[in-house]
Amino acid sequence: MSTPQNPNEIKIELAPEVAKGIYSNLAVITHGPNEFFVDFITMAPNMPQAKVQSRIVMTPENAKNLMGALIENVKKYEATFGEIRPKRPLNNNIGGHGGEIPNPFINSGKA
Repeated sequence: MSTPQNPNEIKIELAPEVAKGIYSNLAVITHGPNEFFVDFITMAPNMPQAKVQSRIVMTPENAKNLMGALIENVKKYEATFGEIRPKRPLNNNIGGHGGEIPNPFINSGKA
C-alpha cells in the first residue's frame, strides 16, 4: 500500500537542456507596476557587448519571495562554508570604487 502524497507537494521536472544551467555574472533588474524583469547576462573581459542569456519575469510578490529565499540560502551557505566576502583588486583604487568591485547584480530601475 502506498503512502498518500502530500497535497502541497509539487512534482518538478528538470529537462536535460535546462539542467546544465546558464552562467551569469551580470544581471539587470527592472520593474513596472505589475512585474519585475531580471535579465541574466554573461560578460566577458574586454568585450564591449554582452547578450542577455535568459530573462525571468515575475510578480512583485514573487520577486520579494525570491529575495527572501536567496537571503535564507546565503545564510545557510555561510553557516556551512564561511562568510562570502566581496573580492577586492590588488590595486585598491581600480575604477574609482574605493577598492571594491561594483556589485553586478544591483541595477534597479523602472521598465
